[in-house]
Amino acid sequence: MEQLEQIIAAHPLFAGLRPEYARLIGGCAHNVRFEPGQLLLRHGASADEFYLLRHGTVALVLTAAGRGALTVQTLGPGELLGVSWLVAPYRWMYDAQALETVGAIAIDAACLRAKSAADHDLGFELAQRFMGVLVRRLHAARLQLLDVYGTHR
Repeated sequence: MEQLEQIIAAHPLFAGLRPEYARLIGGCAHNVRFEPGQLLLRHGASADEFYLLRHGTVALVLTAAGRGALTVQTLGPGELLGVSWLVAPYRWMYDAQALETVGAIAIDAACLRAKSAADHDLGFELAQRFMGVLVRRLHAARLQLLDVYGTHR
């Protein structure tokens, strides 16, 4: 478990995290591997865990009626995959597909939610860190919309 704690503490999302929090998160974590083409997340499925990406790339994909699949973002090493585990009803809002072999740390969402409920300081720390990810992703989506629709009137 010591190695997982060190990997978690070194991940950009958790930079500067208190060591006891890295231990708590590590208690909810395990290593996973996905092959190219494999789905990590499926739209509408239960958001039971999230991933700290260590190597490989993952496409976040939305499927729109009449338009097919659209890759809205590509994530790589050092990034977080999955934020829907934070908010009820805990369902994924998109698909995520491995573009190449992906190695990640999977973190059990129910385990971490329980630990956050028991330790509100941990919960607050996680909320702040995940809010930063959400804001960056919203900004990236906004830039994509500007690119797709342009500034033409």
